[in-house]
Amino acid sequence: MTDPRDQWRAFHFSQSNPEGPGQGDVAALLRRVADAVENLGDVQVQDITFTSEVTGGEDNLTMTVYYDREPRRR
Repeated sequence: MTDPRDQWRAFHFSQSNPEGPGQGDVAALLRRVADAVENLGDVQVQDITFTSEVTGGEDNLTMTVYYDREPRRR
């Protein structure tokens, strides 16, 4: 019998800007995430989350992309 949790498996990755100047650049992070998604090939993106951690300098931004390896619906 298949474990029912196996039916809900999703892949994911997290992306941030490099630490230092420009770390809080939202547009740069969006471009990095878009490039990473494009490099995955034909996948279905299920969700994207955005978090911002306040630091002593620029905010530390992170985006997490959840996806399925099935081709995207058209």
